[in-house]
Amino acid sequence: MALRLLIADDHPIVRDGLRAALSGEPDLEIVGEAADGEQAVRLAADLRPDIVLMDLRMPGMDGVAAIRLLSGTGPRVLVLTTFDTDVLPALEAGASGYLLKDAPPEELIRAVRATHRGETVLAPAVAGRLAGDLRRPARGRLSPRELQVLRLVAGGATNKEAAADLFISEASVKTHLLHIYAKLDVRDRASAVAEAYRRGLLTS
Repeated sequence: MALRLLIADDHPIVRDGLRAALSGEPDLEIVGEAADGEQAVRLAADLRPDIVLMDLRMPGMDGVAAIRLLSGTGPRVLVLTTFDTDVLPALEAGASGYLLKDAPPEELIRAVRATHRGETVLAPAVAGRLAGDLRRPARGRLSPRELQVLRLVAGGATNKEAAADLFISEASVKTHLLHIYAKLDVRDRASAVAEAYRRGLLTS
C-alpha cells in the first residue's frame, strides 16, 4: 500500500515541484495539498495521510502551530522549509524530521520513507544548528525552573505530572529537559538525575 502524503506550503510552485518529485514513486501517493497551517490540519483530519510535508512560514496559522495540533493525531510531520532557524521549536512541537527545500529529490524521497519508519530525519545543516542550539546554554548553570523540573523528574514524575505540578505545558517541560541535558552533558532523564546528584545540585 502506498504511503499517503499531504503537502502544506503556501507557494503553488513549490507544491507543484514536490508533486512532480514524489508522484513518480510507486510507493508514494499525494492525497492533498494545503496552502496554510489551518487548511493542513483540516485536510489531515479528512484525508488521514501517513505523512504531512510541512512548510513553517505560512500566512495565518504557521507550520509550528499546525504541527502542535497534528501531534498525536496520526500523521507524522516532515518539515520542509527554506530556513534552518526554527529547528528546535518544530521538533518540540512534534515534527519527526526537518529538511531544507534545497535537498535533492532523492534525499527527500529517502526522508519520507525514513519518517514513515519512525526515524528522525535531519538535514546536515539542520543537525549542526540543533547541536549549537542545545550547546548554547551549557555555559550557564541550571535556572530555578530547570532545577524544579529536575527535582520532580528525580522524584519519578512524568512530563505530564511535572507540567501539572508547575502549571506549565508538557512542551515547556520538554524544553527545560533539553536544556538540562545540554548543560549537564547527558542524553536522558536517568543520566541527568545521576549527574545532578554527583554535582550536588540535588540532595537525597
